[in-house]
Amino acid sequence: MLGMIRPGNLCRQAVLACLLTFVLPSLASAAEAVVTDVRVGPHAQTSRVVFEMTNQVPYSIFLLHDPYRVVVDLPEVGWQLPSRPLPTPTGVFRTLRYGLFKPGTSRIVVDLERPAVVHKSYILAPSGSHGYRLVVDLISASGAVFARHEKAGKITGELLSATRFTKPNPPTLTIPAVKMPTGPVADASLTPPETPSPSREISLASSQENQDASFQLAPRKPPVHPIYHKRVVVIDAGHGGPDPGTIGNSGIYEKHITLAMARELKSQLESSGRYDVRLTRKRDVFIRLRDRVEIGRDAGADLFISLHADSIRDRGIHGPSVYTLSENASDKEAAALASKENKSDLIAGIDLTNENRDVTNILIDLAQRESMNQSAIFAGHLIDSLKRQVQVLRNTHRFAGFAVLKAPDVPSVLVEMGFLSNPTDERNLRSRSYRRRFAVALKKGIDVYFSGVEEARNR
Repeated sequence: MLGMIRPGNLCRQAVLACLLTFVLPSLASAAEAVVTDVRVGPHAQTSRVVFEMTNQVPYSIFLLHDPYRVVVDLPEVGWQLPSRPLPTPTGVFRTLRYGLFKPGTSRIVVDLERPAVVHKSYILAPSGSHGYRLVVDLISASGAVFARHEKAGKITGELLSATRFTKPNPPTLTIPAVKMPTGPVADASLTPPETPSPSREISLASSQENQDASFQLAPRKPPVHPIYHKRVVVIDAGHGGPDPGTIGNSGIYEKHITLAMARELKSQLESSGRYDVRLTRKRDVFIRLRDRVEIGRDAGADLFISLHADSIRDRGIHGPSVYTLSENASDKEAAALASKENKSDLIAGIDLTNENRDVTNILIDLAQRESMNQSAIFAGHLIDSLKRQVQVLRNTHRFAGFAVLKAPDVPSVLVEMGFLSNPTDERNLRSRSYRRRFAVALKKGIDVYFSGVEEARNR
């Protein structure tokens, strides 16, 4: 789910929230750079945001509206923040999120209480007990002034450089080699030790905000499989990078829970020898909703499983549920959940204002109907298997318009593994043994589904 970084949930989350260090060798000035502290406070007429770092790095800043945000992009850096809450609302500053936006780029998204612009930005050299400091002074502004600054483009800077506006250039994504992450770990089973995935350039358009990434994709041709082949299962660990998802009572991030479960399920499936398993992300990095779908389709997926963990005001509600695609939500909670999930791109600081509004009216085409039927059958098998292992949510099979389920030719489900707002569910999902039991149940449901597919084919 789309959790915001709320002060009341931060006391124990700092270590779990830290992204481990990744290095961008191609920028010597950014080598081994780690953000070690974040401070916010009033300064003259501004709200000053300070990021303390071990090394000098270049940076760029741009503004986004609806909602009002200041986005700071850095080379790929590590995060080792003190074990204390992140800054609370101060002046125009409301909250912030951070993480790996794409290989080579770390992103900080500052949410604003009201329109504000960058008054000054610069990097200070080390002094006394302080290392390098990126300083961003924000000053309140009218909506019209904000719009002018947003249109002006990016602010870029280096060591002690003056602020200047430049016209933005289309971003080019080049994925360099990276070192393995290092740093303190609170729970080794919830951190990303794997080698990053091979280089892959992504240049797909971002999702549409109101419909939350509804889009139409042409059906691919059915893959030609040999008689004996491994079924391709794509596992999508929800959220990642500057989109943390729901934040649990203990401070655990949903993005870490989903990645840990994705790895466990991958291990269980591969151990059977029956499956070729792909992950949409192998580490704590942001991936657009549209790109998650494309990864599944490019892999020739026979199944697409998106993993999430919900949050709700009633902390007594607990248990997993399984969602399949429908333009008509099964209930208000399902509709609200889909609405939040589909705004992941917005949370990560992507500009969605220029998207074509007509995509909201695209109907699910005929090619998708068979996939939806198969998705419902698969969901039934998953639920039957989960019921034998854990206590599931009532009305376990639910329906909503999740953007991540909109591949027209791949049976897809979204598994809400439980509620991080419920102490029992959160404790279970943080437990490696529980995740293993949960993954075994999912595997059994997958086995039964494919056995049925083979039986139907042989009739």
